[in-house]
Amino acid sequence: MPRDLRLSRMLHVLIHMDRHVERATSEQISRMIATNPVVVRRMMAGMRDRGVVMSEKGHGGGWQLTRSLDKISLRDVYEGVGAPPLFNIGPEAELSFCLVEQAVDRRLDTTLKDAETRLLAQFDTITVEDVAEDFEQQLKTTERGTSCSAGSGPT
Repeated sequence: MPRDLRLSRMLHVLIHMDRHVERATSEQISRMIATNPVVVRRMMAGMRDRGVVMSEKGHGGGWQLTRSLDKISLRDVYEGVGAPPLFNIGPEAELSFCLVEQAVDRRLDTTLKDAETRLLAQFDTITVEDVAEDFEQQLKTTERGTSCSAGSGPT
């Protein structure tokens, strides 16, 4: 099963919007994260529903942040991109008549639900600004000071 990149891609977009481009079109964002503008609009709509961004149509329009990054938690972003499954492992989807498989599935389900609860609680404590500061710290310590720029492809 391939990894779901929506959370990391959206964090990337939000930091670029805060640090590099105040307003970005779906086409610009799609180039930033190497995906289709339709996918971008769907992802950004979820962020708009959470009150993180707004959009303006027409010439000069685009997506714009409505909150500062220190007011946006990783959980806000996670839920804004549709709350994708956090784990690629888990119990069998179909009910089994095998008692061993039932025991395995119960234990896995309980353990994964507990891990998900703890992970989401941690997402509540981390802001997008925290991630942006990680980027800035890395930029300072990078010898050449290289960074990606909006619209330059996947970064």
